[in-house]
Amino acid sequence: MIHIRNAEEIELLRKSAQLVSKTLGLIAEKVEPGVTTLELDRLAETFIRDHGAKPSFKGYNGFPYTLCMSRNEEVVHGFPSRVPLKEGDIISVDCGALWNGYHGDHAYTFVVGHVPLPVLKLLQVTKASLDLGIAQARAGNTIGDISHSIQQHAEAHGYGVVRELVGHGVGRELHEEPQVPNYGRPGKGPRLKNGMVLAIEPMINMGTKNVIQLDDGWTIITADKMPSAHFEHDVAIVNGRPDQLSTFDFVEEALRKKGAVVI
Repeated sequence: MIHIRNAEEIELLRKSAQLVSKTLGLIAEKVEPGVTTLELDRLAETFIRDHGAKPSFKGYNGFPYTLCMSRNEEVVHGFPSRVPLKEGDIISVDCGALWNGYHGDHAYTFVVGHVPLPVLKLLQVTKASLDLGIAQARAGNTIGDISHSIQQHAEAHGYGVVRELVGHGVGRELHEEPQVPNYGRPGKGPRLKNGMVLAIEPMINMGTKNVIQLDDGWTIITADKMPSAHFEHDVAIVNGRPDQLSTFDFVEEALRKKGAVVI
C-alpha cells in the first residue's frame, strides 16, 4: 500500500528528516583520520535521544547500531567498529530517526582527508544522480522516471548501479511502498501523486554493479572490492513538485568550517 500524506504529516516528516540532517552535520564535524566509527555511532545515538527521538535503525530487524557506516568497498549496512578511519577512506553514513511517530532516513558519503580523484568523481556523480532523481519526483511521473534518470547518469560515467538494494517510501514505517530502484525504464512503475514521500538513495559502484553480503548478515560489499558511494534524501511531492525534506546544509557547513572536502 502506498500512503498519501497530508500537509500535517509531511511537516512531521520534515522535522524527523531535519533531525537526521543535523545528526549528519554533527558527524561531519568529527569525521577525520583516527576516529572510530563506533565513536561516531555513540555520538549520533546520544544526539538523537537528547532531542526526544529514537534511532530508527537500532533494533530494526536485529540491526545493532544507530548508524549504518559503510567504508570504501562496503555499499550499505556496514557495522560501526573500533577500527579507526584512515587517510583516503570514504565512509557512507546512513542515519534514521523516529520522532513524533514518523521516520527520517538520510545518508551522505564522506571523504577522510584526501582521496584519489577517481574516487572523488564517483562521489560527485552519485550525488548528482540523486539530484537528477529528485527532479523527476513530480506528480504524473512514475517511479521509473526517477530510476531511469539515476541509472542513465551513473552508467554514462561507466559506473555500476546496484540492483539488489533500492530506495523506498518512508513515513510511520521506516520502509514503506513503493520501492524506488536506481535503475529502470521511464514511464514504468507506480504513478507519482501529491502526498507521496520517498527516500531516494542512489548506491553506485566504481566497477561492477554486483554485490555480496558478508557473513554478518548485513554488510553489503562490491563483488570486485572497488569503492561504492551512497547519498540519500527524503522527498515529498507537494503541489506537483519535489519538496526535499532533508538537507545537506548542516553537513556542508561543518565540512567547510574545518576545511574538508564538500562533495
